[in-house]
Amino acid sequence: MTALRIADGFRRGAAVTFDVDGVAVVGHRGETLAAALLAAGFARLRHSPRDFSPRGAYCFMGACQECVVQVGGVLRQSCQVPVEDGLVVGLKGSL
Repeated sequence: MTALRIADGFRRGAAVTFDVDGVAVVGHRGETLAAALLAAGFARLRHSPRDFSPRGAYCFMGACQECVVQVGGVLRQSCQVPVEDGLVVGLKGSL
């Protein structure tokens, strides 16, 4: 039987810093923006345009579109954006 555990454990990528509404946030290379935002405590990414209820990343694979944020002024699904040094992310007015 093959061992199911990862032999060397998990290694995160190098730390990167990006901006979220003027706040410097640290993520790690190889993470998606949605994962980095959630790890940094940003669970609420936008509000519903219908009833203004809080919305956040749900499926993390691009199907639900609940994680839409502004990246460099363009609306993008944060679960489909790799986190990079210098990204400028806007949560206010994402939708």
